[in-house]
Amino acid sequence: MTQKLTDAMFTGTLATSKLTGAMGNNDGSALTGVGGDGATDSANDPAINTNPSGGVGTLWANHTSGELYVCTDATANANVWYNVGGGSGDVAPYSFQGTVRGYTAGGQGGPGAQFNHIDYFSFTSDGNATDAGDLTVGRAYPSGQTSQTHGYSSGGYTPDRNVIDKFSFVAGDNATDVGDLTQAVSTASGQSSSTHGYSTGGTTGSITSRINKFPFASNANATNVGDLITGTQQAAGHSSSTHGFSAGGENPSKQVTIEKFSFAISSGTASDHGDLTLARNGLGGHSSTTHGHCAGGYSGSYTSRVDRFAFTTNTTATDFGDLTTTNRAGNAGHSGTTHGYTAGGNGPYTDVIDKYSYAAGGNATDVGNLVVVRNGLAGTQY
Repeated sequence: MTQKLTDAMFTGTLATSKLTGAMGNNDGSALTGVGGDGATDSANDPAINTNPSGGVGTLWANHTSGELYVCTDATANANVWYNVGGGSGDVAPYSFQGTVRGYTAGGQGGPGAQFNHIDYFSFTSDGNATDAGDLTVGRAYPSGQTSQTHGYSSGGYTPDRNVIDKFSFVAGDNATDVGDLTQAVSTASGQSSSTHGYSTGGTTGSITSRINKFPFASNANATNVGDLITGTQQAAGHSSSTHGFSAGGENPSKQVTIEKFSFAISSGTASDHGDLTLARNGLGGHSSTTHGHCAGGYSGSYTSRVDRFAFTTNTTATDFGDLTTTNRAGNAGHSGTTHGYTAGGNGPYTDVIDKYSYAAGGNATDVGNLVVVRNGLAGTQY
C-alpha cells in the first residue's frame, strides 16, 4: 500500500539512514545543518583586516572576479586569506623579509669603477648569484628598498645622484627611473614599510640628516618627512613592521648610536634607540621580525662582527657572531625569514655571500659568490 507523506509526519528529526533511493530535484533553500555556514558573498576580495567570525576555514567568494579564498590564519587585523579559486594573489600582511631570493644592485670595484649590475641569489638553496639586469646608470653606495613585488635602488654616486630606480622581482629585467629623492645623495641607509621606501642620511657633499620617503604604489618623487638625530653616512638600515632604524655610520667620527623613526612620521626627529657594541661605518643591515642585525664595518680597522638589537626595547646590542672574513665593510644586507645574508664588501674587495641564522647565532658560513667582485652595493629581498 502506498501512503502519501504529510507535514505532520515530519515533526521530529528524521534519521538520514532511513532515506534511500533518489529524491528528485527540489528547492533546497530551506535546508539547514547540511555543512558549514557557506562562503561570504562579496563584490570585493577580503583584506588582512577582514576578521571572520568563523575563524580559520572561513570561505570568501568574490562574485565579481569569481575568486574564492579560505582563511588560513585568523589573527585580528592580520588575517591570511589563501586564494583557492584558481587565481593568484593571496591576501596576507606585508613582510619585509624575503622567502625566495636576495638581490644586490650597483657597487664599485675600485675608485672610479661603478657598476650597474643587478644580481640575485637563492634563499632556498646555497649557490652563486645570477645576473638579473642593470640599473639605469652605474653607481656606488645607493640605498636599497623592498616592496612586495619590486626592488628599489635610490641615490648613489657617479657623482652623487637623486634617481630612484625600480626593478621587478619576477620579470628579471632592467631597472627604470621612477622618481627622484629630494636631493642628490649617496651612502644613505634604506628602510621599507608596507607602502613606502625610505632613504635616510648619507652625504650630498656634506653629511645630511634628512629622511626621504617615496611611495611604492605609484611612480613619484620623494618627500622630506623628518630628520635623524645626527646626520650620518654609511649607516646600516633596518625595518620592523612599524619603524625604520639607522645604526652606526660616520659624522665624521665613527658612530655607535642606533636611531629609530616611525613609518608614520610626517615631520620631526628620530629617537635614540640604543647603541652598537662597536662604533663603526660601512656595515650591512639585516632585519628579522623581532631584531636588527649589523654585519661587518670599519672602526679604524675592518671588523667581521655581527651585532644584534631588539626592535621593541631600547637597549645596547649584543655581539651575535662573526662573518667568514675578518675584513668586511661596504657590504650589502639581505633579510630572509630565518637567516641574514651579507654580500660583497671590501678589505680587500670580495664577492662572498655569507649566511647566518637568526635563531642560533654563531658565525656565518660562505654560501656562494656574486657575479662581480664589488663593495658599496644595495641589498633587497623577495
